[in-house]
Amino acid sequence: MSGMGDAGEGLIDTDARIQERMDEVARDRARKQAKPVRDPERLQALESLRLARIELERQHAATAHELRRAQIRQAIEEVDRRIAATQES
Repeated sequence: MSGMGDAGEGLIDTDARIQERMDEVARDRARKQAKPVRDPERLQALESLRLARIELERQHAATAHELRRAQIRQAIEEVDRRIAATQES
């Protein structure tokens, strides 16, 4: 097995974890919207999204691989969309 294949699997694992986290946030938001929205829950969701964005920015800054940087940038854009949607609700 080449080192490149291992690195690729690591990227896929990281992408899967990012997607799982974003899915978890989306599920939490959907669950919260099913009942009256309480500000503490929305603030917590926003804080989680902001923390996820900070971590993604850190990974982006630490990554030299252009494809990976593009993937991280897409994840940051998705977090930004979710932050905006949470603030509107």
